[in-house]
Amino acid sequence: MRRMENEELSKMELQLESQIPIERTVKEKVAVKKLIEKKLQENCSCSLDKLKTLITGFFPVLQWLPKYKLKEWILGDTISGILVAVVMVPQSIAYALLAGLETSSSLYASFFSCIIYFLMGTSRHISVGIFSLICLLVGQVVDRELLLAGFDVDEDSKVMPTAMANADNWNNSDVNPTMIMNFTLPGPLNFECDRKCYAVSVSAALTFMCGIYQVLMAVFNLGFVSKYLSEPLLDGFATGASITIVTMQVKYLIGIKLPRSHGPGSVVVTWINIFKNIHKTNFCDLITTAICMPLLIVSKELGERYKHKLKFPFPMELTIVVIATLISHFVNLNEVYGSSITGAIPTGFLPPKVPNWHLLPRVAMDAVTLAIISFAFTISLSELFAKKHGYTIQANQETYALGFCNVVQSFFHSYASSATLVKTLVKDSSGCQTQLSSVVSAVLVLMLLLFLAPVFYSLQKCVLASIIIVSLRGALMKFRDLPKQWKMSKIDTLVWWVTMLSVTLISTELGLFTGVTFSLLCVIIRTQVPRAALLGQIQGSTLYEDQTEYNNLTPIPQVKIFRFEAPLYYANKDFFMDSLMRKVELNPALEIAKQKKEESKQTKNKEAKAFNGNIKQEQPVVSKRLISKVYNFHTIILDCSTIQFLDTVGINTMKTVLKDYNEIGIRILLANCNPSVIDSLSRGGYFGENCKEMGTQLFYSVHAAVQYAKASWPETGNSTL
Repeated sequence: MRRMENEELSKMELQLESQIPIERTVKEKVAVKKLIEKKLQENCSCSLDKLKTLITGFFPVLQWLPKYKLKEWILGDTISGILVAVVMVPQSIAYALLAGLETSSSLYASFFSCIIYFLMGTSRHISVGIFSLICLLVGQVVDRELLLAGFDVDEDSKVMPTAMANADNWNNSDVNPTMIMNFTLPGPLNFECDRKCYAVSVSAALTFMCGIYQVLMAVFNLGFVSKYLSEPLLDGFATGASITIVTMQVKYLIGIKLPRSHGPGSVVVTWINIFKNIHKTNFCDLITTAICMPLLIVSKELGERYKHKLKFPFPMELTIVVIATLISHFVNLNEVYGSSITGAIPTGFLPPKVPNWHLLPRVAMDAVTLAIISFAFTISLSELFAKKHGYTIQANQETYALGFCNVVQSFFHSYASSATLVKTLVKDSSGCQTQLSSVVSAVLVLMLLLFLAPVFYSLQKCVLASIIIVSLRGALMKFRDLPKQWKMSKIDTLVWWVTMLSVTLISTELGLFTGVTFSLLCVIIRTQVPRAALLGQIQGSTLYEDQTEYNNLTPIPQVKIFRFEAPLYYANKDFFMDSLMRKVELNPALEIAKQKKEESKQTKNKEAKAFNGNIKQEQPVVSKRLISKVYNFHTIILDCSTIQFLDTVGINTMKTVLKDYNEIGIRILLANCNPSVIDSLSRGGYFGENCKEMGTQLFYSVHAAVQYAKASWPETGNSTL
């Protein structure tokens, strides 16, 4: 046994003696001029093949439509398209309440988004159209601009809107209290505009800017911005926005007329107003709500429970809408019981109209939030279903598709679109194979726009509010996942809570900004105060792990192995130094000060003795080799496997550690450094001139560094501090 150990030790010593550093790849330096010329030649040259690739890349439908398997796919696409339209129609009518616009605006958004995404989208399964959270954001901007223009934002109010004093004062929002019906909308056309017209103008301008931002994101490859919206943050935003939406819809559920609250704390103010006016409840609307809500909830629950047995979900929303419309029309609920109804929905295809350019600066900042949120939800949903069905999407092309959806829609009295989970799930569960199903849905919506819209004149708003609230079940049910999420990650749970509460209690835009800021701060704090550990050897192996986290680890005699689990940069360099000194229980600065004090004391004693003639005066010499024997270790190995990068401050910190510990006779060795860290240290002069010390300071594994420390520094016994 002893003989085998001696043989292994001899082999290790032989390997150490012949250790040769891993040879780095020498990268060829490319001239900037040649690189630019090459890129220009690749991107600016024109050929028939490049033109064809460009066109088919911009319109992916040209790639898959010629390969369409008609007999195998047409049935699934047709059925899924019909079912999506069945879901889309009642949701389009309902979500118009959120956006504060006419129902026709929602129908136009649903129609154009289906057509444009069919031409430009790369996902086969997602459904792009109106989305509750996007409608909420649009509605808040529309309400704000209506207030600034002097209109009454309460659609139930019978008070005439006040107009601006004149077009010149419009930008200053000086309101004339005179009650008139119209005012002149600023712009090159200078036409009279009432409340409905102005609301459409605001939403069109907002949608146009949103689309422009998304197209620019695609042009400049800025899709990475959405990466800062983590999943817990988006979930918290969705839940907070859902609570806001529910709060806005309660007045329709119980049939009371309340002014819309705006600004920070609007949710709390709305609930206070609800309880103050609860005695004005319309019992016709309340009874209708009490019937519709349970039916919708039970339908959703049964659909999810037996989805593996059902070929397609039962269209409960459309069924309730049709039945409720018939009952309201024939019983005349609006006139007899004062129930609030949808009202007239204009038919026909309205001609396109250019968005009002004077409104663009007013909504430019709001469009940024809208563009990022709709892009983030669309990309995440596209990637989810692409992964499920085994194909890939092109994120940049998805951004183009979404951007052009919004740009085109802005010319047709509609508002911003996004991928929607509910309709996408309907597509997926009903056999959808391609985006041809979107064309089927668009045709059915077009028929509704042209001929069938007046049918829903008598539909009660409480029915629409019930549909909206039930569609938010998924976001509201996130509360059930919090205990599990808390066990997985407490920080992610805090991000969820902060975002949700900020969106609910402050506002959607400020809440999102607060959530992003808090999420980034969590990342910064985790790198600023990371874990630091001393490592021990796993028995019978060449691996080393944290001594506080694992049992039966063997400390290496007279060697300290330290691991810092974060990049080393300006924000955490003090924590790095403190952690290192605390773990090894040795502060080199204090030891140097003690040595200097001791040297000074010895010098004074010798000077005094020399003055008295006892001994000859001589300069004191203190051997660092002898001083180092005072400590119970002679080497510190820094495991750099978890240090991703070093900035200038980090490099100087490493040089300071090397210098200070060397001064008291403690050697510093590095192990497991990635190439980026090695290059940074080399450029910073850590390994000496021309990196001549690299072979004795840098090792490619902790075990190699340990063996080198043992072999080059023989054991001298364990002395204590």
